[in-house]
Parts: sequence; structure tokens; C-alpha cells
Amino acid sequence: MSEQDQQPAFAIEKIYVKDLSLEIPHAPAIFLEREQPEIDLQLASEATQLEEGIFQSSITVTVTAKVGEKVMFLVEATQAGIFQIRNVPTAELDPILGVTCPNILFPYVRETVSDVVNRAGFPPVILTPINFEALYAQQQQASQTSNETH
Repeated sequence: MSEQDQQPAFAIEKIYVKDLSLEIPHAPAIFLEREQPEIDLQLASEATQLEEGIFQSSITVTVTAKVGEKVMFLVEATQAGIFQIRNVPTAELDPILGVTCPNILFPYVRETVSDVVNRAGFPPVILTPINFEALYAQQQQASQTSNETH
């Protein structure tokens, strides 16, 4: 094996929309509402190893817009990517999958959500940037705390 084969490697193999759904349960009457909706955003990310050095990372965004108790629309989008990550120490692999990959995927899911909401007849929802580093740190802290209590 040459020294070049041992160099850390990171490459994007594929980025794709894995899942996408839109619900407008109160259409068409909801289009007559003049109130600004309340927007609720839920975010989840996960990563799995597909084969040696190949991983899938995904982020799922759920956006729910409500006027009072009525759901104006609900959009759920899962943006995924297949990444080649080789010759990286195990300790560095989790932050790559938990921070770097979601940072790459987020602009794509942001555009997908905005486009779907717009095509549904509503003003586009522009998701604010997410600090995946802080989110990852919170998850690490939460898992350490739950490990200590068990």
C-alpha cells in the first residue's frame, strides 16, 4: 500500500432528496386566511455506514405552519448524501458525520422546503442557518448525561 492510500479522504458521492411530503389539510379555505402563520421547525439528522468508507448522512426538516389551531401546511423533507470518508480516525468520524455532512446538505434541504411551500401556493419559507456544531455538541452532552444516569 502506498502512502497516498493512507491519506484521509472525503468526497461527496451523491446528494439527493430521500423523502418529501406536503400536506395542506384545510385547502382551499386556508388560502383565504389573512393571519400570519406560526412556523414550527423540527430538525433531525442521522448517519449510517453503507460499506467500508462509504456513509449516508441525512437531515430531516419538518415545517408546520399554523393559524390558531389550524394547520396551514406541513412539509417534511429528508435530504441525504452519500459520502466517501476514508482513513479518518474513529474519533474524528463522528464530527464529520454529525457536523460537516449536515452543513453540506442543509442548503439543499433549505431550497427544497422553500420551493415546495412556494409551489403549494404559500410565500416561501426560508430556513435560517443551523449551527450543526452546537447541535452536535448538545447531542454529545445529552448522550454523556444519559450514560451517566444509567
